[in-house]
Amino acid sequence: MRIAMIGTGYVGLVSGACFSEFGIDVVCVDKDADKVGRLRRGEMPIYEPGLDGLVAGNVTAGRLSFTEDLGPAVGAADAVFIAVGTPSRRGDGHADLSFVEAAAREIAAALNGYTVIVTKSTVPVGTGDVVESIIGEGCPDGDFEVLSNPEFLREGSAINDFMHPDRIVIGGATPRSEAVMRQVYRPLFLMETPMVFTSRRTAELIKYAANAFLATKVTFINEIADLCERVDADIQDVAKGIGLDGRIGPKFLHAGPGFGGSCFPKDTLALVRTAEEADSPLRIVRAVVEINDARKTRMARKIIDACGGSVEGRTIAILGVAFKPNTDDMREAPSLDIIPALQTAGATIRAFDPEAMDEAKSLLDGVIWCEDAYDAMKDADALAILTEWNEFRALDLNRAKEIMKHGVMIDLRNIYRPEEMTSAGWTYLSIGRPAAGTRRERVPAQ
Repeated sequence: MRIAMIGTGYVGLVSGACFSEFGIDVVCVDKDADKVGRLRRGEMPIYEPGLDGLVAGNVTAGRLSFTEDLGPAVGAADAVFIAVGTPSRRGDGHADLSFVEAAAREIAAALNGYTVIVTKSTVPVGTGDVVESIIGEGCPDGDFEVLSNPEFLREGSAINDFMHPDRIVIGGATPRSEAVMRQVYRPLFLMETPMVFTSRRTAELIKYAANAFLATKVTFINEIADLCERVDADIQDVAKGIGLDGRIGPKFLHAGPGFGGSCFPKDTLALVRTAEEADSPLRIVRAVVEINDARKTRMARKIIDACGGSVEGRTIAILGVAFKPNTDDMREAPSLDIIPALQTAGATIRAFDPEAMDEAKSLLDGVIWCEDAYDAMKDADALAILTEWNEFRALDLNRAKEIMKHGVMIDLRNIYRPEEMTSAGWTYLSIGRPAAGTRRERVPAQ
């Protein structure tokens, strides 16, 4: 079994490495010569726990390789996976399919014998039809099938998600192509992983519907957290109380500054646009998009209010800028809205993130990037936690107070207990938890 993986972004690289771990010969193709060179040297273009070792082991075993040359890779493949980016298109929010269409045209020119072409990129309903048409026009006599096989990988735990998935969704398979996909996913079939075989368009919609539902769940708990602050209730107890209901479940019920990353923001917006074009508007999903966009800026206001209503001339320490822990992904991260809003209000920002600072430096101007969490806190008027990295969960609170001007923490991820912070002498604010029992004073006004 031989696979060509078109694209070495997050999905393509993780999927290619994991398929090679299954014992399949995988060639990952990318037009970026610099990236291909780095991958050949064992340098990962993204941070994902365990990925470097997985890639290195399979390269050494001869099952995984990287190339810029699509033709030979596709010509020798039994299955070709399209895993290129589908960012939001400027101006209208639709998914930009230019990379998918370009890949389809190149695949058409390189086909050699029966080949299963699998769209793994997140694409709107009907994209498989477009890919099939492009390849058919470019290779009229080609023996191929186009399937949809959406990915459900969480950044920070993608390898485990691939190796132990909740389900595999495959859309558009005939008995012939189903046999190929069963061979591709053979280890998971042997583990009796649930397999959903459906139409191609249904598979495409499953991916968008899943992400929209999870984004809605995040937005729902964030709005309930706002209500908790008004009525003196505790969002974490609310989340536990409803999450224990088997119909709801506990995942994605963690209040915070809003969702970000490479999937939820663009996929919810793309689904809204698809629904509008189909004259079947998704009002709930549209509201999720609007609420989440507004929430990030509101979190900056929360930090400003904790500083007496003004951060003019203040220094704010920021811990975590990636959109979530265990990744260096800055796409749609709340920090990209919160930090500029604080700077516009007159604050100086000292920030630290264990993995995302290199990426963040090109996206955030005027930030003082620090060596570690305590370096970021030096002479700060307040400390805000934006990303819940494990190393931020056990800060030396006494040391932090000594090096800061004021012991004020705005915890946007609820990783500390209010009682603990109060007993340590901190002014502590979090998301959706009652102020009773916490110190009510703020940074003194200048």
